[in-house]
Amino acid sequence: MSFGLNSLLKKFLPKRLFYRALIIVAAPIVLLQLIISVVFFDSIWIKANKGMTKSLVSEVKTLFETYRSGDTKNVIFLTNLYKKNFDFVINIKKGENLPTTKSDRRFSPMDRSLRRELKPIFGNNYWFDTVTYLNLVDLRIRTNNEIIQIFFPKSKIAPSSVRVFVLWITLPSFILILIAILFLRNQTRPILKLSKAAERFGRGERVDDLSPSGASEIRKATIEFDKMMKRINKHLNQRSEMLSGISHDLRTPLTRLKLQLAMADKKDNARKMAADIDEMEKMLNDYLQYAKSQSEEDYVEINISNLLEDILGNFDHSKFEFKKNGNVKIFGRKNLLRRSLSNIVENGLSYGDKIFVEIKKSVGNAIITIEDNGPGLPKKEYENVFKPFYRVDKSRSLNRSGVGLGLSISLDIVKSHGGNIVLSESEHNGLAVKVSLPF
Repeated sequence: MSFGLNSLLKKFLPKRLFYRALIIVAAPIVLLQLIISVVFFDSIWIKANKGMTKSLVSEVKTLFETYRSGDTKNVIFLTNLYKKNFDFVINIKKGENLPTTKSDRRFSPMDRSLRRELKPIFGNNYWFDTVTYLNLVDLRIRTNNEIIQIFFPKSKIAPSSVRVFVLWITLPSFILILIAILFLRNQTRPILKLSKAAERFGRGERVDDLSPSGASEIRKATIEFDKMMKRINKHLNQRSEMLSGISHDLRTPLTRLKLQLAMADKKDNARKMAADIDEMEKMLNDYLQYAKSQSEEDYVEINISNLLEDILGNFDHSKFEFKKNGNVKIFGRKNLLRRSLSNIVENGLSYGDKIFVEIKKSVGNAIITIEDNGPGLPKKEYENVFKPFYRVDKSRSLNRSGVGLGLSISLDIVKSHGGNIVLSESEHNGLAVKVSLPF
């Protein structure tokens, strides 16, 4: 029961912290005002309205009975007295009937109270109108062949303070909620700033504008995140420097070995050694590319459709089909994305006669699908091929001409942009590579 209620609340409650905090602050204020309004309306305004209406109807009843008595002297005296002291306007209409139009409002507290007090005394021999005149009520009572028409102010049956009360009960609520919105916005802005910095850092961007602000807890979280970010950047820089040093140290002896082999006799052993050295050099270069995939290249707006067209333009048009649904633009590091997509395209063309490339938009993502008609890949190898230096010893190796780093580099670059790569079976009996990149 509790779990179902929580699920229902989560479904309808807003997702953002600002609006949830606003509900926490504003809901008690609104609820309190509603309770006060209902209590006031029920216990004060309605009762006051009922008492004032009952008093007015008693005055009208007195006037009505005086008219029925036929004492002309008393009638004139009482009429003048009502006009002078009670602001009544009294007209006697002979030979007329009560209006047939229904003018009282069914759900008006004023009309309902007036109708409730008049009905027991005058039965159906009355008619009133509270709508036609702004500040007056038109009441008509039938007696014998005459109609007594009485105009009296609405203030006699409706307390005038209700509007003032409603104004003073609603205006402070709006002011308090407005103040709460301003304070909550200032308190949630540092959290939003921290989350955006974390998102940018997760994509591999440099974050140099992060400064602690807000409440002490948020400041502490920002400071700790900044320390963690600096430690990670330092570790990445140290790794790049170490690999650069390894590259420099290894290339010198490899170059000497190449020169010595070139001067040696062209024997089988020399050729095999030269092939091994070439493979070692390629492995070293690929490894350095893989390690430097988190480069300091700036983020720019990239038209992925145009980028794919440039990559495919390096190949024979008969070897690919390109299908795009409009121009898809994202923010990212252009050269790294070019290398990532080029690796996947070259891999497809290495094992198939033709590749089929499609780009389209989904909710918040650009989806790039690259399929080939090659031999495919066993499903159990889908995860393994993303491991560095992993090679499939089957009918298909995803890095036949390389050392097993092509898809590792591609996945690393795509994930640094907040995306992902998924492998599946192609409709053309080969391998389908699905790349998703957020806008």
